[in-house]
Amino acid sequence: MSMVADTSVPVSARRPRKLPVEASILAVLVGIALIFELLGWTLRGQSFLGNPSRLLIIILQVSIVGLLAVGVTQVIITTGIDLSSGSVLALSAMVAASLAQESDYARAVYPGLGDLPILIPVAAGLLVGALAGLCNGTLVTLGRLPPFIATLGMMVTARGLARYYTHGQPISMLTDKFTAIGGGANPVLIFLVVAAIFHVALRYTRYGKYTYAIGGNMQAARVSGINVTRHLMLVYTIAGGLSGLAGIIMAARATSGQAGMGMSYELDAIAAAVIGGTSLSGGIGRITGTVIGTLILGVMTSGFTFLGVDAYIQDIVKGLIIIAAVMADQFRRKRRSI
Repeated sequence: MSMVADTSVPVSARRPRKLPVEASILAVLVGIALIFELLGWTLRGQSFLGNPSRLLIIILQVSIVGLLAVGVTQVIITTGIDLSSGSVLALSAMVAASLAQESDYARAVYPGLGDLPILIPVAAGLLVGALAGLCNGTLVTLGRLPPFIATLGMMVTARGLARYYTHGQPISMLTDKFTAIGGGANPVLIFLVVAAIFHVALRYTRYGKYTYAIGGNMQAARVSGINVTRHLMLVYTIAGGLSGLAGIIMAARATSGQAGMGMSYELDAIAAAVIGGTSLSGGIGRITGTVIGTLILGVMTSGFTFLGVDAYIQDIVKGLIIIAAVMADQFRRKRRSI
């Protein structure tokens, strides 16, 4: 009697489900935190995770970079890059702060302007960021410049404009209504809401489908009817707007606007996205992974500071982790192509 294989169960159903990439990234986050906890008790006799205020500080510190990373993630998914986010943050912070100064401050950027409604400096900061992002998108799409070159030019230009705006002088004496934006847990709440919005947008809307399609195969996306030029300009504009939002929050937290704000933040944002599983080759990435990647950077920075590790060593370790994340992405891509 011949034996017939049971084909009633689909092959796909018999295969073990693969865990999402976020699960492995979350495991890395937990592992790093536990290592610092162990080293804290061993070297200092103190708990790293047992201090609630330290955990709150970590989340507050990464909320600014996290906002940049949410925008950068979407740009990277389209096979682009954004090196200008830190500089755009500074320019947006300067413009927003200049419109949020106390009316009776003698050295105000705009003397006699009066106490403006809080929406005006907020809208100005967002508009500056969005315009910078639109310029990036225009240079990439209509100007045919590589994203690296276009955003590198914007990085230098925006930083120069931030310094020129007040000739390098900081902007202080901001109104209480404006500084309240960066008070308490507000930066964390704003970061989480923004991350949630774009997580939904990328996974469940046409905007997300177009973004992934362009990153997967730009020519195929164009043939399928997607207006690639318009969509890329939108993605870069959103990234710039999020940089503007980050600048507003940072100026509010610092109660001043300074041209040196956000220095090298663009690199941390890119690192958070890459560590969170976003592929530099495009087409792959999730906001949830980026949020976890941002937390990994925050835990590392706080942990090294807690242990008294030199800042130069911190940069070396951070660089090695970024390299490891990129190598892991390349390995995953090779496995999928087999």
